[in-house]
Amino acid sequence: MYTPELYKDEDPESIRTFLKENSFGILINQTNGKLCATHIPIELEINADGKEILQGHISKLNPQAEGFAENDQVLAIFTGPHSYISSSWYDHENVPTWNYIAVHVYGRIKIVDYTTTVEQLKKLVDKYEANSENPVRVENLSAKTMREARGIFGFEIEINEIQATKKLSQNRDDHNYKNIISELEKTENPQSIAIAKEMSKCRK
Repeated sequence: MYTPELYKDEDPESIRTFLKENSFGILINQTNGKLCATHIPIELEINADGKEILQGHISKLNPQAEGFAENDQVLAIFTGPHSYISSSWYDHENVPTWNYIAVHVYGRIKIVDYTTTVEQLKKLVDKYEANSENPVRVENLSAKTMREARGIFGFEIEINEIQATKKLSQNRDDHNYKNIISELEKTENPQSIAIAKEMSKCRK
């Protein structure tokens, strides 16, 4: 991912928090000579060796899974809030741009066994059911329902490289920076307001 130095996020804790809060990603690989992509939850976890990994699952009917055996190199893309930035918000002439936060994770994927897959599902469901009034638990599902888990491959991704971009108008002076935040807050667009909030964290 092309990222000018000014916009690189190299803070491991910041990246870790982002991945945990924006875990619905895009898994990309090459299958039969074609690039394939699937939109799925991909969770940051710690393996038995204490190393950070990504884990998730994919349908056995998804042709993308065929490519894991022939080429285990994958890319997982995670995106956060983003917003158009109008150059009319500056006190000088310039071009419009776009502010956004994104993380690319490169690694090697491997399929895990059924037992591990079910354990992954338990963690995933528990995470997203935490605030439910009547939370679903994998442990409480019937044998009939759990047979559906036979139709997926659980996977783990050994992380080789992480590239993180946080493009939040860092190249603007304080006056213009504050004005961008103010204009974003006026839009009533949730994505724009989220970007304004992230900008406010970066510069007081």
